Amino acid sequence: MAELTPQDMAAKLLATGFERSGPSAATLSDPIADTPMVVTLDQLRPYDHDPRVTRNPAYAEIKASIRERGLDAPPAITRRPGEAHYIIRNGGNTRLAILRELWSETKEERFFRISCLFRPWPARGEIVALTGHLAENELRGGLTFIERALGIEKAREFYEQESGQTLSQSELARRLTADGYPVPQSHISRMNDAVRYLLPAIPTLLYGGLGRHQVDRLAVLRKACERTWERRALGRTVAVDFATLFQDVLTQFDTQPDDFSPQRVQDELVGQMAELLEADYDTLALEINDSESRQRALTSEPAAPTPPAAPVVPAPPPPPVSAPRQPPPSSVPRDAAPVAPPAPAATPPASPEAPEDQHGQRDERLQGHIVTPAPTTERLQSIQRMVADQLGDKLPDFEADALRAIPVQAGGLYPISDVWYIEPGLDVPDRLRVHIAQFAREIAGEAAVADHIEASVGGIGFVCVAPASRQAKALPAFARAVLTLLHALSAAPPSANGLDRARLADELAALLHGHGGSATRLSDAALVKLFRLLRLARRLLDLEAGVASQDS
Repeated sequence: MAELTPQDMAAKLLATGFERSGPSAATLSDPIADTPMVVTLDQLRPYDHDPRVTRNPAYAEIKASIRERGLDAPPAITRRPGEAHYIIRNGGNTRLAILRELWSETKEERFFRISCLFRPWPARGEIVALTGHLAENELRGGLTFIERALGIEKAREFYEQESGQTLSQSELARRLTADGYPVPQSHISRMNDAVRYLLPAIPTLLYGGLGRHQVDRLAVLRKACERTWERRALGRTVAVDFATLFQDVLTQFDTQPDDFSPQRVQDELVGQMAELLEADYDTLALEINDSESRQRALTSEPAAPTPPAAPVVPAPPPPPVSAPRQPPPSSVPRDAAPVAPPAPAATPPASPEAPEDQHGQRDERLQGHIVTPAPTTERLQSIQRMVADQLGDKLPDFEADALRAIPVQAGGLYPISDVWYIEPGLDVPDRLRVHIAQFAREIAGEAAVADHIEASVGGIGFVCVAPASRQAKALPAFARAVLTLLHALSAAPPSANGLDRARLADELAALLHGHGGSATRLSDAALVKLFRLLRLARRLLDLEAGVASQDS
């Protein structure tokens, strides 16, 4: 190649640059991973489907804190594909409103330009954003009942757009739980009634913070009066229908919650019904009250019986040395059916050292119930407590229940805190099958044969893919026994494979309690999962047969 002369080099350096042949990008694309960035208030918008409609009750306190300290926890932001502005991703609309207010008051740059964490818009963006806002609002200042109800109705709309079909309340509860915002089906039913029948008549009252218990009472009153109306108006010509009458009466009481009285609503509604139906007021009131009582008895949860207090008696003498010791709590067999605990023995007056001894015994008993810890986070527990408090539920308390029932902890994909209790959101066949199949896989995983368990939409939720005779003989005895047990539990018919159910009777004792050696025994965690699998399978078969279990 010939050497360049100084003139050639100068010509090349002075040549015009390359020209772009394709279109140029007007704006940069959004990051594809979580990325810290600085944005201004002009670039940021509140989430347009934020369930909070009313002012946050902690607004003044939050504003004072931001004025003095700035943003301790800047909100996460995101952006819908193709949109110009960023939006709040999961909670933070109150902080954004406060920043705008402080910027207009002070013109300080720290309120206008803020550091945020950008998170890419996910595939199920609208659902993830809405459930995230619902959960965050519960943590940072509880929503009113009607705000929560409208948020869940919006979530139903997104889920139905996603699936292309109408969702039942049970399926909606299942999907909300899977997306991190658990709400029982019974509460979704109450919320639907509130949005449909109460919100058009008493918006001020509901947005003012009318609680769940008063909403429940109005819902029960409406149903009881409607049944009485339909029965008495049959064959009559009445000037107005019940739906219009109920709305007209309820609208008169659209005031602030402090001034609201459900009894006054009932008196006015019964009075107008008596006039339109030409019936006696007292007779109607008795019918409606009786109907309300029956409905409450059907929809309310039964209260646990309170055991009578044991009389104080002198302490029994200490047992002789030859008396057998009581087994520790962890070795006490747990039957499938819950039984009432025996009345506690009376204790003598406590000595000064007694509180420390009692705490030590309590901690020892709690540890005896824990097979493997069930992992959780304080954030998840806070959300569950907030939702339960707002909806009037009672969460299972492992530490409290361990002193009076038969709970146990075992970790896994679906951690177990009580063998017997079935959460309302789980008490549907599809969800029960998912849990049963997972427990079967985890039990089989102890014997390294989890790949032989497959989920099923029928039966009790799983099938055991048995190996061929030659492959089965090559398996260890423990693995073969576990597979045979799960194959029998799946209710599959005996087939020509390497699993001999006839031998299960001989292997069952070693598998469950280790007779003949602990090498062929299920671990404590697997045994707990087996108990839970049986409990859920029994409940599933009851539901499939249309029989409500008396134990639930």
